[in-house]
Amino acid sequence: MKVLVIGSGGREHALSWAIAKSPRVSEVVCAPGNGGITEVARCVPVNQKDGNDLLGVVARENPDLTVVGPELPLSLGLVDELQRRSLPVFGPTRGAAMLETSKAFAKRFMQRHTIPTASYAVCSTDKEALESLDLFHLPIVIKADGLAAGKGVLICESKRDAQEAITGLFSGKLLGTVETNIVIEEFLTGEELSFLLLSDGKRVVPLVPAQDHKRIGEGDTGPNTGGMGVYSTDAMIDEQMREWLVHHIAQPTIDGMAAEDTPFVGVLYCGLMMTARGPMVLEYNARFGDPETQAILVRLESDLVDGLEAAVTGRLSETEFRWKSGASASVVAASEGYPGSYTTGQKITGLDAAAKVAGVQVFHAGTSLVDGQYLTNGGRVLGVTAAADSLENALGLAYESLSRIHFDGMYFRRDIGYRAFPRTLGR
Repeated sequence: MKVLVIGSGGREHALSWAIAKSPRVSEVVCAPGNGGITEVARCVPVNQKDGNDLLGVVARENPDLTVVGPELPLSLGLVDELQRRSLPVFGPTRGAAMLETSKAFAKRFMQRHTIPTASYAVCSTDKEALESLDLFHLPIVIKADGLAAGKGVLICESKRDAQEAITGLFSGKLLGTVETNIVIEEFLTGEELSFLLLSDGKRVVPLVPAQDHKRIGEGDTGPNTGGMGVYSTDAMIDEQMREWLVHHIAQPTIDGMAAEDTPFVGVLYCGLMMTARGPMVLEYNARFGDPETQAILVRLESDLVDGLEAAVTGRLSETEFRWKSGASASVVAASEGYPGSYTTGQKITGLDAAAKVAGVQVFHAGTSLVDGQYLTNGGRVLGVTAAADSLENALGLAYESLSRIHFDGMYFRRDIGYRAFPRTLGR
């Protein structure tokens, strides 16, 4: 098989790496890819914001399967266009991807199908939003309706903060784009859990769970990012809880989408808060998470391509995923200033030495390869990922590997996985 992966981040490096391991795959192509992905795939240029350019790449490469990594091509309807051409593609249609691309749609969908989630209000004007604030206790969560690259969720401790967030979203000053709808939500407390599953439109197969670390600062402080690290262990949820999540959240979501004539085929990411009232959905993503994918795929023992193809062809019930027992962890090395402004083009050293640490895979999220030298080319630069028999050992391997890497301004959190331990690891 020839497989085409769309995207350019750490998620796409992990997907390309896992797909390349399949004995069924003769070539992996990634569009546009990044510096590190060139190690496992042939990278070809594409403008991910241009639907016609994306279609052109698929037409030129003529792959046996296209795997769409990021959310933007899904929102452009790339999957719809490829399906019209009878081309095998892994990912949801534009309508199904609205679970991610519109927070308002997702909240109303959950209400229609009695899927547990926070109380909310959808507002289309400043006045409506400001009046709705009185319906909620502080702190309060304000969300942009559309895609915002992980920056559209604001936790407001005071009414004044909430008012500023509302004004900033509707004016476009906060995200650079004017929101026509925003969502106000009650603030939920508990442990966050990333629960991903494959679906063929009818059935679901859960992947191993993970926990992301969204905040830039240690101890989960500072602004939200796309994710600064993640870990996955067998102990995160037991079999009884896994079954509950499948039967009360995952399967009802897939059944609900099918009932509304927008069957969901692909990977569904359920961002959950494990509250005292039970698990509740914080958000949906319509694709693999980043950096969750890195930690999940290093634990996968079975053939990823078999699973992706089974989802596309409606044969998911015939597929079984096999996982390494134990744990995995991924620590993100970011550019100084991220998630705000940052510089690129910094020389990265120590990657060869880092790769020699047993059990470690260094996934590139934002790099370029220029004259044989890796340079930084993004806010999140690398995802140093390890699998081991325990979380402590996986983290030890990841941090040991990371200590061998350097670029000017490199920043990473030293407390990834700290919630799984009685005290901060203090690395």
